[in-house]
Amino acid sequence: MALALETPLRELPGIGETRSRALERLGLRTVGDLLHHYPRDYEDRTVRSTFRSAPEGEAVCVAAMVAEPPRLSRIRKGLELIKVKVVDAAGAATLTFFNQSYVKDALHTGETYVFYGKVEGPALRRNMTNPIFEREDRPRFTGRIVPVYALTAGISNNLLAGLVLRCLEDCASLIPECLPSGLRRTHGLAEQEFSIRNVHFPENGEALALARRRLMFEELFTFSCGLALLRERRGQEKGPVFASKGGDGFSVLLPFSPTAAQRRAMAEAAADMASGRPMNRLVQGDVGSGKTIVAAYGAWQAAQNGWQAALMAPTEILAEQHFRTLSGLFAPAGIRVVLLTAAAKAAEKRSVKAALAAGEADLVIGTHALLSSGVVFSRLGLVITDEQHRFGVEQRAALAGKAADGLKPHILVMSATPIPRTLALILYGDLDVSVIDELPPGRTPVETFVVGEDKRARMYSFVRKLVEEGRQVYFVCPMVEDGEEAAADLKAVTAYAADLQNRVFSDLRVGLVHGRMKPREKEAAMAAFAAGEMDVLVATTVVEVGVDVPNAALMVVENAERFGLSQLHQLRGRVGRGKHQSYCVLMTSTHSAESRERLRELEDCDFFIMAHKGVCAGREIGPLIDANQELVRRRAGEIRDLITEPMDFSQICRAVCTRFSLLTRRPRRALYYERNIRLFVEYLMDQGELGMETRQGTAFYLPSKKI
Repeated sequence: MALALETPLRELPGIGETRSRALERLGLRTVGDLLHHYPRDYEDRTVRSTFRSAPEGEAVCVAAMVAEPPRLSRIRKGLELIKVKVVDAAGAATLTFFNQSYVKDALHTGETYVFYGKVEGPALRRNMTNPIFEREDRPRFTGRIVPVYALTAGISNNLLAGLVLRCLEDCASLIPECLPSGLRRTHGLAEQEFSIRNVHFPENGEALALARRRLMFEELFTFSCGLALLRERRGQEKGPVFASKGGDGFSVLLPFSPTAAQRRAMAEAAADMASGRPMNRLVQGDVGSGKTIVAAYGAWQAAQNGWQAALMAPTEILAEQHFRTLSGLFAPAGIRVVLLTAAAKAAEKRSVKAALAAGEADLVIGTHALLSSGVVFSRLGLVITDEQHRFGVEQRAALAGKAADGLKPHILVMSATPIPRTLALILYGDLDVSVIDELPPGRTPVETFVVGEDKRARMYSFVRKLVEEGRQVYFVCPMVEDGEEAAADLKAVTAYAADLQNRVFSDLRVGLVHGRMKPREKEAAMAAFAAGEMDVLVATTVVEVGVDVPNAALMVVENAERFGLSQLHQLRGRVGRGKHQSYCVLMTSTHSAESRERLRELEDCDFFIMAHKGVCAGREIGPLIDANQELVRRRAGEIRDLITEPMDFSQICRAVCTRFSLLTRRPRRALYYERNIRLFVEYLMDQGELGMETRQGTAFYLPSKKI
């Protein structure tokens, strides 16, 4: 059958209703969807070896003959084992398959197959576990770089790769070219058909790099055009005009002097709110940097101009904390602050809603309850959301949609996630970004330590010492109950809390909170900890966004290697919010040098500052930047000096990898090196130190002075 981009996948041979529904779970309904479902990784099946010469721990292809019929064993209920003896030109090996009963009938004695997998064991007893195989005389994926896709239950990688291969043959040329030829020439971009074919089944590493570069450019270019349209549309919208009342009136309400970064963010917000266009601004700052003060300044400006403001927080306890802080701050100015949460009594909810509708409340602080249909504002001019990553665009828009007068309200969102400004612009769409890149004076940095299991007893002693001094402690675990993961050493919060209470800290008050508890139970546990009724709180990452507990002086993260750096940074921010020296202990039993090094980075550096400056805290920024630039220039010069005659990119890669001992058989590592080398080549071209000429469709590079 002839295929088109609009052809439903269910019409393809071998795709019944069950597989069709499984593909739909991946968002794949048509041939066009399938061709734009790009691989997440690749397997290099061009590397051939024998069992005896195969490198330890690296996947290779081995052609071997089945010497004996496969033997099926049922170890226990739910576990089947098949062993097959195979031989190649250099020796024999044993193949082991778990729960793959089809193998017994798929492998025939005397036939030769190509097996792909890792060869392990000593030279005379080599073995492979769960290898992928196909007949040597009917190769489909052997001898090529094979894509690895994101999958779902009922869909194997072989099935998906086979479908893509079939659809590429018929439809790759039908995908329309969306980039103008002039734009492609300017940026050296491959054509659409070439890119689609090679992102799925690349001819070689260079073809894959060209395909990925083109598709990434296309995605970012399209996204940028969308952002430009959004900004143009926003520029045509009208918002409330908040005539600037200056900062002096607000400053007298504060018990401290704002930092320079806070004043800069407030000035940027004030300019937006006075422009006549709706503000869309993200205030990004480290935990404890004072983002709430910027939000308070916006609410003050709204009240001074006769408009209402709404602040939405992700949890009731955080909303209550904001209410206590801001109602006390605004009381001298006569600004009326109300609280609306799902936990409030019915009479309280009716009173708050009536005050908002009548314009008798200037600022409402609440949770998702603010989104309910019964909440009506008299004159909503400013919408503030705290912990931006906990809310979706739709939720933010739903609250903004409660404005009247045909004007779009100003939007201010706050986030402590340490991401670069440029990435923030991508993640948060058309938001302008204000960065608070300094902490209030006098705040003591949190000391961070990466600790192995051998130091657990000392860590427990340190916990007891802090509690005896009157401090409180968090313990964070990666999962709720045993059995969620295969790894036996993972700490489950429920069992761990019981163990701490019964065995380690029997004389202390140990509490528990996790995401499977009822909302009321979670709020009660966190409120009790905040009130000092617990010494130790054992939790999952639900405390990542929580109430301030100035008395908490220690955060212990169990199995820290299981968390992302941004998440660890957020967790660390739960302590160090008071006057006491605070600590963060990252417990890990991992033997991975890479994982430990990643945790060491958090031990030594302030990740929020790193995200924006690219440097470690406590060191001079300028010299580090200069040193990094000098390193780039020196390395680029060394690469340039290797190009003594016209060379294409693949030749440059081989020369660089040979010079710096980067040769590898690992496809992902090779692609990583190729990508970095390409960046250096582009840098040299931008600097005018390399020129390029095309010969028979191939680009050759040479130092400019020699061209």
